[in-house]
Amino acid sequence: MQIVFVGGGNMATALIGGMLRQGFAADEISVMEPDAAKRDQLQQEFGVKTLASVPSGSRFDVVLLAVKPQQMKAVAQEWAGVAAQALVISIAAGIRTDSLSGWLGGHQRIVRVMPNTPALVQAGVSGLFADANVPASDRAAADKVLRAVGEVVWVDTEAKIDAVTAISGSGPAYVFYFIESLMQAGTELGFSAEQARQLAYGTFDGAVKLALDSQDDAATLRTKVTSKGGTTERALATMEAAGVKAAIISGAQAACQRGKELGDEFGKL
Repeated sequence: MQIVFVGGGNMATALIGGMLRQGFAADEISVMEPDAAKRDQLQQEFGVKTLASVPSGSRFDVVLLAVKPQQMKAVAQEWAGVAAQALVISIAAGIRTDSLSGWLGGHQRIVRVMPNTPALVQAGVSGLFADANVPASDRAAADKVLRAVGEVVWVDTEAKIDAVTAISGSGPAYVFYFIESLMQAGTELGFSAEQARQLAYGTFDGAVKLALDSQDDAATLRTKVTSKGGTTERALATMEAAGVKAAIISGAQAACQRGKELGDEFGKL
């Protein structure tokens, strides 16, 4: 399978690294990246072929569009000819398949994907969507590429990709925000910055591992840690009174809405 990445940023780099670790060959992968320094870095790190511009006359099985939403229209129009016989995978937030199809001259073999940054350490989770007319072989190819960097979740409607963006796409930032807050609490309680980091990171890592290994859901695990009249109960009551849970839910809903707005803003034909 010959695959070309259009854009050589962090997410493309994560995918390439994961694919190579999962058995893809370097000579199966090309990257079109206008920045010469990035091209050199990609060649040195992965041994893949790099391109400075759209390769006219070349044929690829997969064209993976890894550019920002505001760049997608121009990029898709430039690649319409090359992508005509290929599966197109887009990882741009908000950009809908009907917009992509229009920019690609009516092309229908499109899979939308929302990965997240833990893909950089092969611990990502990606949401995928494809219209019913996309062949099973294309779905399998997209699945194989994204499984190289973590788990995949297929959704049955395109609108759910915005919801995936809100939960897992933006989700790592929510987690980092919580860790950042816990570390600040630690330093204010007298720990050094390094001690606070060790306590916060270790606690979060251990809690996630415990949750993944348990048959209990998160609410049950929380209850098991919360002794009546104890310190955890006091902390959680304070957070609940401050509306922490409601704020997290509201934030995720706002992220989902912003995904829809990006589609409206940058998806105009």
